[in-house]
Amino acid sequence: MPYLDPLSIGNKKAMSSDFSKIDITNKIKAEAQRLGFSACGIASAEHVESLHQTAYMSWLTNNYHAEMHYMQKNIEKRLNPQLLCEGTQSIISLALNYYPIEKQCTNSYQISWYAYGKDYHLVMKDKLYQLFDYINNTLHPIEGRVFCDTAPVLERFWAWKAGLGWIGKNNQLIIPYQGSCFFLGELFINIELDYDSPQTNRCGHCTKCIDACPTQALQAPFLLDSRKCLSYLTIENRGEIPQEFHSALGNRIYGCDECQKACPWNSKSPTTTIEDFNPSTSLLKSDNNSWNSLTESDYQKLFRKSAVKRAKYKGLMRNIEIAKKNSK
Repeated sequence: MPYLDPLSIGNKKAMSSDFSKIDITNKIKAEAQRLGFSACGIASAEHVESLHQTAYMSWLTNNYHAEMHYMQKNIEKRLNPQLLCEGTQSIISLALNYYPIEKQCTNSYQISWYAYGKDYHLVMKDKLYQLFDYINNTLHPIEGRVFCDTAPVLERFWAWKAGLGWIGKNNQLIIPYQGSCFFLGELFINIELDYDSPQTNRCGHCTKCIDACPTQALQAPFLLDSRKCLSYLTIENRGEIPQEFHSALGNRIYGCDECQKACPWNSKSPTTTIEDFNPSTSLLKSDNNSWNSLTESDYQKLFRKSAVKRAKYKGLMRNIEIAKKNSK
């Protein structure tokens, strides 16, 4: 399917629908489940609530976004979905499970679980477009846009607003009895639907995620300082990793899952049913010697259509050099 994200899509012809609002909502959720989505919820496209606006602006003011300058752009669109996609009435939030069936040997350099398989942008968007087409062609003509970590959308807020789960103290969306190992995506569409209600936070007094953070990047519940976060430092960061974080990096070379591993809600996470998210045999067989001698050609072959390319070869080798020293 062609990349259509910058454009509005949908059938602009005036057509009638034989389905009620509730019928359409129920059929959307049934189709989402058939497509393999783990959860689907719907929220009214209103301004982001003032409490969340204040928290986001404070996060930026304190430079907790580090060098991710794109987080400062299009703030008005982040806070008002109508400005991002004119005419939007409903936001459909969807979650796709990536919890791996099989994991790397713990003695090997570690890659974050979410990057084990095929790039989630490709997999998620394909399913999102299928759902969009189903609504437009089968249920009711719509116009709108599809998003998956590619536009100024507060994805976890809308997932919470749509009733998928709650935002935990580690800032991850937690789905009851399923955990937090999910990719999120959205459909912004121009028809009114039957809306879900947000869930109550169920973290209680637990602070296991905060206690497990190797660099204390989780400053407090719901407050992440990206400048200390190993995921940021090994992926988004284009400069050198500060010496003070080298030992905390351990044998991680791409991302960090410690706050998720510590979360009790992930203790019984179901494994993904999406074959594209399964790790390749080559990845599982890679030992430290092969990582240390990784060439750019090897990198391109191993991580073709992979999210690991976000760090680029240079960034990955920077991380490997630190892990190599730590292993000694």
